[in-house]
Amino acid sequence: MVLDNLSSSLKNSLKKITSALFIDEKLVNELTQEIQRSLLQSDVNVKLVFNLTNKIKSRFKEEKPTKEAPKKEFLINIVYEELTNLLGKEKDDIKLSNKKPFKIMLVGLFGSGKSTTIAKLANYYKKRNYKVASLGLDVHRPAARQQLKTLSDQVGIKCFIDENEKNPNKIYKKFEKQFKDFDLLLIDTAGRDSLLQELIDEIKSLNDLIKPDERILVIPAELGQTAERQAKAFHDSVNITGIIVTKMDGTGKAGGALSAAAVSGAKIKFIATGENPNDFEVFNPPNFVSRLLGMGDLEALLEKAKEAISDEKSQDLSKRMLKGHFNLVDLYEQMEAMSKMGSLSKIVELIPGMSQLKLPKEVLNVQEGKLQHWRFAMDSMTRVELEEPEIIAGDRISRISKGSGVPASEIRDLLKQYKMAKKMMKGIQGKDPETLMRKFKGKFPGM
Repeated sequence: MVLDNLSSSLKNSLKKITSALFIDEKLVNELTQEIQRSLLQSDVNVKLVFNLTNKIKSRFKEEKPTKEAPKKEFLINIVYEELTNLLGKEKDDIKLSNKKPFKIMLVGLFGSGKSTTIAKLANYYKKRNYKVASLGLDVHRPAARQQLKTLSDQVGIKCFIDENEKNPNKIYKKFEKQFKDFDLLLIDTAGRDSLLQELIDEIKSLNDLIKPDERILVIPAELGQTAERQAKAFHDSVNITGIIVTKMDGTGKAGGALSAAAVSGAKIKFIATGENPNDFEVFNPPNFVSRLLGMGDLEALLEKAKEAISDEKSQDLSKRMLKGHFNLVDLYEQMEAMSKMGSLSKIVELIPGMSQLKLPKEVLNVQEGKLQHWRFAMDSMTRVELEEPEIIAGDRISRISKGSGVPASEIRDLLKQYKMAKKMMKGIQGKDPETLMRKFKGKFPGM
């Protein structure tokens, strides 16, 4: 999961509350020290960290628990709310107007992932029936425009580039009349290893010419606390309106990038959690904190399901998973949709209560190639075997292997995966989704 180390630390801190006999100032001081340590290790700004923990202490002193939220739930709810406030308080996604085209200009340092982010943004809005195009104005990095063209082709959008022109303003003017045919124009700009005056002047000039509706700063999670300095510099140059944090899957220290929003005043709009175009989601602070605390994010789960399959099937998928209905027939029917939604490890972290289960990594790291082999194997199974996989052993495995061309060892892996997945589903069987989502308010497993 993204920010795995921070998530583990925060969950361990909250266990201190759930297991405590007395909820008093001594416990709160110990708790805030642990939260400080966790956030600082994740590169969150020192001043922001101490402001957060001071607020937790003062609220515990000044506010009173209620019958509906006794002391344990009361304290956990304060921690939840202050973490949410730190990360932006509420969702603030990009809403496209009827203006054609709506223009989003991406800015950032060299290597921040702007071109890849454009492909992910295009994929996100294309799925929502917008006609999207990209524009390559990075005239400095070798092959930058060709990379953008390749990425745009992969997600099926028009890409405007001129590989011979060295002036980005001229490139924009060359294609300007064609932009009106699109709902959304995503504009790639040049990055640098540092904020040189040349870059600042170029970005200011482009901003004045293009007059983009959104000016989005792309920050890689690995940037750490220097993200705040970069955010301020770009904000001073073009008045950024939002932030996208990339490479959330590749680092345990994304706190600096996530808290950079507090410096610029611009909200985080999206986060990128992997290489796949689908590994991209609207940043929703309350749900993100809920995920950090191990209580999942059903809203994001349903959103991913809707992108992969119809509304009716997406609702059914969520309900079946939460009810523990899981045999090889279900797996067979849902395999393609699940692969479209992303890796199983990313899906699991969205399901309330799942992160509390200590699942082996081999359960979560299922590659698409293996899924395809498993599909071949299931094509060679009888209906009874699909519905009652417990009967598959010895001779049946050999027969299925010969019929499908899939090695017997991979069929055993499938059965092992099924057994572990079924056990995982039983962990949340019969639980009401809304009740599970409320657990971050205090009712953690084991209380």
